[in-house]
Amino acid sequence: MSHKLPFALRLPVVAAPMFLISGPELVLAACRSGIVGAFPTPNARPIETLDVWMRQITEGVAQARDEVGAAQVGPWCANLVTHSSNTRLAQDLELIAKYQPPIVVTALGSPKPAIEVVHGYGGVVLADVINLGLARKAVAAGADGLACVSAGAGGHTGFLSPFAFVSAIREFFDGLVVVGGGISDGWGVAGAVACGADLVYMGTRFIPTVESMAPPEYKQMVVDASVDDLLVSAGVTGTPASWLKPSLRANGLDPDNMPDAPGRQYDSNQSFAGKKWVDVWAAGQGVGSIRAIEPVAQVVDRLSAEYTQAQQRWVGLNYTKQGVSA
Repeated sequence: MSHKLPFALRLPVVAAPMFLISGPELVLAACRSGIVGAFPTPNARPIETLDVWMRQITEGVAQARDEVGAAQVGPWCANLVTHSSNTRLAQDLELIAKYQPPIVVTALGSPKPAIEVVHGYGGVVLADVINLGLARKAVAAGADGLACVSAGAGGHTGFLSPFAFVSAIREFFDGLVVVGGGISDGWGVAGAVACGADLVYMGTRFIPTVESMAPPEYKQMVVDASVDDLLVSAGVTGTPASWLKPSLRANGLDPDNMPDAPGRQYDSNQSFAGKKWVDVWAAGQGVGSIRAIEPVAQVVDRLSAEYTQAQQRWVGLNYTKQGVSA
């Protein structure tokens, strides 16, 4: 897809790491479908569970490569929280060094703690950023690429247009750029690549898949939702995030009168028990195009067809032959 990518992909898509949604089954299904499969390490608690998950993923990817060939299987990615409140960071990094995910995305903090470890085995470090200030800091810290979380993203979201964000990033950075925010079909993937991105983060589209860890009610809520059912608020986790209004109401929260933002706390050593964000469900602006709960392979097949159609449409328009500057 891009000369910057050190791996083969069927589509320039990352099944984005989603809190409480992405686990080994979703990661492996994505990799088997020829895209990047990713998960956040805080999903695996306690640390022993993370060890089990990483072993399961590495063995599953190796098996898939033996069965269909390495070129047909996408790489896997671990999403690492580097926020100062995460007391488990050192243990997570030990497992990163042990299992060597080809891609590591750092979030909610500087990528610097991960760079030496990941570069030590030849991996790629991407930094999750929501604005140009954070992007410049990540580049200065030595990140190989940037995951530009833009307006329309589910969960912890950004506020910049993905097109404007990528354009501004390309003014000072020629490394790997991933962009996410409201992209839920192959047409959007083609548009993002055309505007300068190398890969596309796609999260919401994979919530209602058979392999995701989302409860059945959550999956159906995403299928039934439209963009009008979303609210961006910091009142749940302390960081602005895009929530499903029906889920907020079901948990006693009023979308029209959200509480003040709590203190930010991202410690992977803490138990999930008693945390209100476990039962409050997030989604991005791509919800409107999702019609059913499906296997990952079926979703990727459709994305691939749409991506091809988008490419053909662009060629078929023949702007330059009609005397219009492309």
